[in-house]
Amino acid sequence: MIDAIFFYSFALMTLAGAVLTITRRSAVHSAIWLIVSLLGVAGLYLLMHAEFLFATQIVLYIGGIMVLFLFVIMLVNLDEAAKESQFNKQWPLALACAVAVGAEILFILAKGSKAFPLPAPAANLDTVGNTEAIAISLFSDYLLPFEVASILLLVAIVGSVVMAKKRI
Repeated sequence: MIDAIFFYSFALMTLAGAVLTITRRSAVHSAIWLIVSLLGVAGLYLLMHAEFLFATQIVLYIGGIMVLFLFVIMLVNLDEAAKESQFNKQWPLALACAVAVGAEILFILAKGSKAFPLPAPAANLDTVGNTEAIAISLFSDYLLPFEVASILLLVAIVGSVVMAKKRI
């Protein structure tokens, strides 16, 4: 009974924080509501006995990333940025990407699990600890998405350095 109360509380906290994140006009208020949403996700991780993910969520995302977001928001002149042209006539490309993603979603929904069968389990995850199970799953079943995410982060870092160099 108490687990259900905590689950619904954390789920409501996550959803309310997410909705308030995208509906606030102030970027600082949006960042604070995103912290509330991330705290709700951390609470859900704790309820699932994923202590490593709970600690990672708190330390890395709330402690590091959100402080960085708030630091950037405070440094950037948002009034000046709002006056500048935002999209530079790139809406045809955005529309094409949206149609492609929609087609992929429809394909996956139409084919179901027949198009993408689940791989066989790599190891017996019942005998290892929580962190070891995450590592085994991450580096065996999800190695390609892990590497793609790392390349995307590298591209984002290089892009931010290039953009910062242009302004100086």
